[in-house]
Amino acid sequence: QVQLVESGGGLVQPGGSLRLSCAASGSIFSIKAMGWYRQAAGKQRELVAAITSGGSTNYADSVKGRFTISRDNAKNTVYLQMNTLKPEDTAVYYCKLDGQNYRGTYYFNWGQGTQVTVSS
Repeated sequence: QVQLVESGGGLVQPGGSLRLSCAASGSIFSIKAMGWYRQAAGKQRELVAAITSGGSTNYADSVKGRFTISRDNAKNTVYLQMNTLKPEDTAVYYCKLDGQNYRGTYYFNWGQGTQVTVSS
C-alpha cells in the first residue's frame, strides 16, 4: 500500500502564492511520475503539472509561467509552487503517484485532496 499525504492548501488573495506538498510513504518500489491535478466545483478533474522520475515536467497551459513543480526523490515528495494565483485557480488539488511495484505491475494512487481558494 502507498499513502499520499498532501499539505499546504488554504485561502489566499489574488496575486498571492501557496506551496503544496505531497509526501508518499508505504510500499514504494519505483515511482515513475508524480503530479498535481485539480477539480473545481462542477468541473472535471484536470492535470495541473507532472514530473517524471527523470525530472521532465509537463504543465497545463493555464498555469505555465506561474506554477512550478519540483520533486525530492530522497523524500518521495513532490511540491507545487503556485505564484500569481487567480480566482480561477480555486479548486481541490489532488496529488497523484504513478508507480511500479516489485513485480513490474504499474499502479497509481491519489491523495485525499487539499482545498485552494483564491479570493479577496
